[in-house]
Amino acid sequence: MNYGVEVFGDRWSLLIIRDIVFVGKKTYGEFLKSEEGIATNVLASRLAFLEEQGILSRAPSPDDGRKDFYTLTEKGLDLIPVVLNIVLWSAKHDSKSYVRGAKEFLARLSRSPMQTSEKVKTLVRNGGCLFPESR
Repeated sequence: MNYGVEVFGDRWSLLIIRDIVFVGKKTYGEFLKSEEGIATNVLASRLAFLEEQGILSRAPSPDDGRKDFYTLTEKGLDLIPVVLNIVLWSAKHDSKSYVRGAKEFLARLSRSPMQTSEKVKTLVRNGGCLFPESR
């Protein structure tokens, strides 16, 4: 448990992972625009830490070499079931949870969490995200 809390147990790390999985954010600037208002120094620190831990990989953007793209590694993709379980818990207990609007997705996730997690992992591994229209 301690290792997990050290690596991904703070708010910002989980929100970065959420932004990759759910809305397909890939760049520092995109993460910076998240509604939670992460400070620039905290974002830079968390991205570097997640990269050091093997959760994220960083590569130059194919369109603009001045920007870096962050993607989940296989180790990072293995966190998707954890994130999805947090989503289920939040949808149940947080009346303001925006994922409550995705009733079909929540029903599928509730019915078959492991199968849904594997589909989401494949989607994200191939550069996709769950809700691209939310970007």
